[in-house]
Amino acid sequence: MTIRRRRGKAPGPDTGWDDLADWYDAWAGTGSDHHRRQAIPAVLELLALCPGETLLDLGCGPAPLAPFAARAGARYTGVDVSPQMVAHARKRHGRRAHLLVADARELAASSLLRAASFDAAVFLLSLQNLDPLGPALESATWALRAGGRLVLLLTHPCFRVPRQSGWGWDEGRRLRYRRLDRYLSPLPVPLRPPSSGPGAPAYSFHRPLGDYINGLAACGLLVDGIREVTRPAPHGASVAERRAAEEFPLFLALRAKKVPAADPRASS
Repeated sequence: MTIRRRRGKAPGPDTGWDDLADWYDAWAGTGSDHHRRQAIPAVLELLALCPGETLLDLGCGPAPLAPFAARAGARYTGVDVSPQMVAHARKRHGRRAHLLVADARELAASSLLRAASFDAAVFLLSLQNLDPLGPALESATWALRAGGRLVLLLTHPCFRVPRQSGWGWDEGRRLRYRRLDRYLSPLPVPLRPPSSGPGAPAYSFHRPLGDYINGLAACGLLVDGIREVTRPAPHGASVAERRAAEEFPLFLALRAKKVPAADPRASS
């Protein structure tokens, strides 16, 4: 699947995550509040890991999911294109995780990975930073056994469009609402945290929900589970703020299963 771009220059394959590795590890290395309270519980529920199963974490960053996989008795492998990210992950989780430098869009190019060798795979807040989408989903499918499951967790593409969405207040109705300025148009958005300094930024790629569903289907991955995850309003929030927090999800999690290829002899 090729991501449509309507204007602007498409970013190159170097997304600059080495430059942001220290910042990201400080935020997510042990699991940010968002990871611990919302993202990881939703992912674990959909993965439903069993002891002895193998899990592939694609775009693992500092691997905050690794200790949770270990507690479930699963064997964890994390891959990330950034050597600095993998170095951080190895410092934190090296004894209970297998961590590799590899491009999640080109897993078959790694001599350390094998086709159809994982029971489950996950993109935990990483697929939205990968482009093009098609090769990333195809790589995940390549790594999964028949019947294996893939879980995607993203900031919700229908409500959280980087730089193109936000909160508004309707004074007349006393309602807090979610405002969207664009949705259907794919959009690359540069990420440059204040601590990152000069250099190439990383990118977040907004895509409409249909791109993800159709991309999964094109790879023979059948969606069979969905979670829309909200974040509680802060302490002391108004009634309107609490209601809005309960109604507009922060994250979208999808589970899809790899459908075994049909036997051509069955139709003969």
